[in-house]
Amino acid sequence: EERPAVAATVRALNGALGRPAGLWLKESGARNLRHRDFLAPRAALSAAFPGGQVPADVMAGVTSLAGPGVLAVRGCRQTPAGLAVQLRRPEAFRRLLGPPPGPAPAAEPPGRWVVLHCPALRGPSALRPRHLRPLLLAEHLARLLRAQGVGVRLVPALANVGSREVLRQLRVDWPSSSAGSALPDAVSALKRALGQSPCAAGCEQGLGTAPLPGDVICAVHLKSFVEQQGLVGYDPNLDVLLVTEGKLQALAELQQAVLQCTVSNTCAFQTSFPSGSCCSIVHVVSCEEEFQQQQLDLLWRILDPGAHTALQKHLVCGPVKVTNPSSPIGADEYFQLRRRQMYEASVMKYGELAQDEAWTEVIDTLTAAAIRFEMLSTAHRSQITLDLENSSISTKGTKSGAFVMYNCARLATLFDTYQRAVEQGTYPPLPPASELNFSCLREEGEWLLLFNYLLPFPEVLQQAAQLPPPSKGIRITANTETVCKFLIQLSMDFSSYYNRVHILGEPFPHLFDQMFARLRLLGAVRDVFHSALATLHLPPLSQI
Repeated sequence: EERPAVAATVRALNGALGRPAGLWLKESGARNLRHRDFLAPRAALSAAFPGGQVPADVMAGVTSLAGPGVLAVRGCRQTPAGLAVQLRRPEAFRRLLGPPPGPAPAAEPPGRWVVLHCPALRGPSALRPRHLRPLLLAEHLARLLRAQGVGVRLVPALANVGSREVLRQLRVDWPSSSAGSALPDAVSALKRALGQSPCAAGCEQGLGTAPLPGDVICAVHLKSFVEQQGLVGYDPNLDVLLVTEGKLQALAELQQAVLQCTVSNTCAFQTSFPSGSCCSIVHVVSCEEEFQQQQLDLLWRILDPGAHTALQKHLVCGPVKVTNPSSPIGADEYFQLRRRQMYEASVMKYGELAQDEAWTEVIDTLTAAAIRFEMLSTAHRSQITLDLENSSISTKGTKSGAFVMYNCARLATLFDTYQRAVEQGTYPPLPPASELNFSCLREEGEWLLLFNYLLPFPEVLQQAAQLPPPSKGIRITANTETVCKFLIQLSMDFSSYYNRVHILGEPFPHLFDQMFARLRLLGAVRDVFHSALATLHLPPLSQI
C-alpha cells in the first residue's frame, strides 16, 4: 500500500471531474477543515459544468476515488462555496501512522550533480551578516538536494581560519580542503586558454597603450562576447575584465568540482542535464556580489566552452540591512550579540537554571537556530532587516527559530516522561502500530497535524529542493524559505494542540487506546521536526 500523498489525491480528484488541470484546493485552515478537506470552487465548476452543477455520476466517481497514494473519500457534496470533499479520516490516520508498507528502498548513487558556489567565502576580509545569508542558504540547499538523491559539491573550500570559527559556532558544515595539487595545473591550463582567446587583449603589452596593473595577467572583452553569443540576463555595464591570478584560481576550483562530479557519477553522460552534461552550477550570491560573479561566469564560458559552463545559473539573495549599528558589525560579533540576547531571554524565563554550565550547548544551539531562521525564513530575493538593539529574540516568539526548538524539546520531554512512567509501571509500553485504534483521534488539532504536516511533508522537502530553470536569462529562484515557514507553522499548531489536550492522562485502561494513538501521532510529528531540522543542520534539543 503506497504512502498517501496530496499530489496523487489531487490528480485523482481532477481525473474524477474529467479535467487534467487543477480544479481542487487543499484546505488548511482549522475552520474549513471542520467541514471539508478539499474544495473545487464554485467559479471553477461553473466553467467546467453547465450552471456549475456537477452530474450525479461524476459525484459518484469522486466518492469512489481509489489508486496508488490516493486518500479514500468519505463524502462529496455541492455547497455554496463549491464541491466539498471530506476524507475517511480514520483510514488516513491508519495509512500514515500504521506500519510502513515495506522496507525503505536502498540508497542509490546520485544520478545528477549540482555544484553550489558561494563567492562570499572568497573575500579576504572578515565575514559580515550579509555574507552569512548566501552561505547559510547554500548549505541548506545542499542538504535539501542530497535528501532528494542529488549529489552536491560545495565551493570554495574554506581557507580563512577566522571564518572557520564563526561557521563552527553557526553549525555550518562546509568543506575545508580542495583539489590541492591539481589546482596549479588547472590554473596553467586556463592561462594557456587565455593566451589563445580572441576575447583577450593586452596579455603582453597591456590594454591599449596603458600598461596593465602588476597583478593583472590579461584583459578580456566581455561585452563583445555577450553580444556575439546572444546571451541574455547579464548586466549591460559589463565591459572589460582585468583577469588576475585569483580569478583564475576561482575558476580552477570550480572546474575541479565539476570534474569530481563527473568522476563520481557512473551515469555521467546520460540525459540528466542538457547537452549531455552531468553537472549544473549554481552561484549563490548576495546582490552586492552579483556583478562580479557575472564577470567570472563569462570568463569561464570564454576559457572553457562546454556544456557545464553553459549551465551556470545565479541564485541571488536580497540585501541584508543592519539597523542601529554603532559601527560595521562582523559575523562573529553578530553571533555573540544574538547569543547574549538568547542567554538573557533564557535567564528571564528559567532563572538560575539557565545560568548553569550545562546550558551552554543549549544556548549555542538556540542562537544558531535563531540566526538561521532570521536569514532563511524570508524569500531569498527579499530584503532582510536585522535590528540589533531591539531584538525580538526569545524562547516564545512564534516566528523565531528558538520557538521551533522549544516545541521540539517539549516533544522530547513528553516521550521521556512517558518512558519513565512505563519503567515505573504507571503505563503499559506503547503497542505496535498495527494494534492501535486510530478512530480515537477525533480532536480537530489531531487532523490538522496529520493533514497539514505529516501528509505533505515529503512533498514540502521536494518542492524546497527544486531549482526550476529560468524562462530566460541566468537568474533562478528557489523556495528556500519553505522549510523554515513549515516548521514555524507546525510549531504554532502543535503548541496550540499540546496546550489544549492532555496527552498523558490518568492511568485507567479505558483511556489507554486514545493515549496510545495520540503518542503515535506525536511520535510522527517529532520525526518530522527532526527531519526538517536536519536540513538546517540543527540538532533536536532534549531539554529547554
